[in-house]
Amino acid sequence: MKKNMKYNLIWLLIALAVYGAIYAAYIMGAVNLYTENTLITIGINIILALGLNLIIGFSGQFSLGHAGFMAIGAYCTAIVSVKNPTMGGFFSGLLLGIALSGLVALIVGIPTLRLKGDYLAIATLGVSEIIRIVIINMRDITNGPAGIFGIPPFVNWSMVFGFVVVTILIVVNYIHSGSGRATMAIREDEIAAESMGVNTTKYKVLAFVIGAMTASVAGGLYGSYIQTIAPKDFGFMKSIDILIIVVFGGIGSVTGTVIAAIALGFMNMYLQNFGELRMIIYALALIIIMIFKPGGLLGTWEFSVKRLLNKKGDDSNASIGS
Repeated sequence: MKKNMKYNLIWLLIALAVYGAIYAAYIMGAVNLYTENTLITIGINIILALGLNLIIGFSGQFSLGHAGFMAIGAYCTAIVSVKNPTMGGFFSGLLLGIALSGLVALIVGIPTLRLKGDYLAIATLGVSEIIRIVIINMRDITNGPAGIFGIPPFVNWSMVFGFVVVTILIVVNYIHSGSGRATMAIREDEIAAESMGVNTTKYKVLAFVIGAMTASVAGGLYGSYIQTIAPKDFGFMKSIDILIIVVFGGIGSVTGTVIAAIALGFMNMYLQNFGELRMIIYALALIIIMIFKPGGLLGTWEFSVKRLLNKKGDDSNASIGS
């Protein structure tokens, strides 16, 4: 436990250093409104992709329903924020979205996560579409297809950065916990894990619920930042966009997910000047990466503070011994 606290503290210090670097860039005028928009979008995408990677990369369940849970968070936060335009209202909406997303994921996950492969992908896609259609038909609450306008803007880059750090710590600590190891055992061989007494349904559903909750957080941040949301924002292609980040970075790599979200975010920003050619160049870049690095940029490799400290300790012992 003390070692885990030590590693978490080191990660927090690293996060503080990154925050300081971004803050310094703001003070020096290196960050304009366009760059700030890119940074916030990257942060939201990191939160989304980390949750999806927990489901796909660490529990081995193929899900295409992430956009649906993002929609729940966005609408809960927007509805409560509009009725109570204070920071308290914003966080109340965010918490409501997290709770509702977790509940929906739990109810949906128990029957659907018994499916595998393509069947599971189709089932989760269906769940996402059901959520979107329910939102469209709840006109009195959600304003139907027109969406919600004039959402109070409480989100800035500092808040998004804080949520990114918290999400990374939650996901990483879960992966290294007993539940996380059981989840990864299911990914490697579900039958073998079950034969060893692992409750496969429990851990698959747990990973699914955590992933859904992180998507809800990202949705709440997205709605408050954009200030306008509509059901069309949370369609099938949104789930695909998140999936691309996970695959691009490496399925089963938290480090890869973060790097991929940053790389694709800035690639999108710089390709804006190419107009209609932007999506073609973007797609070609993805295809080239998949050809030469089919496992993603980092595969399953992780940057590990623990490994780095142990290596330094070994080097120190070697120098003392010699």
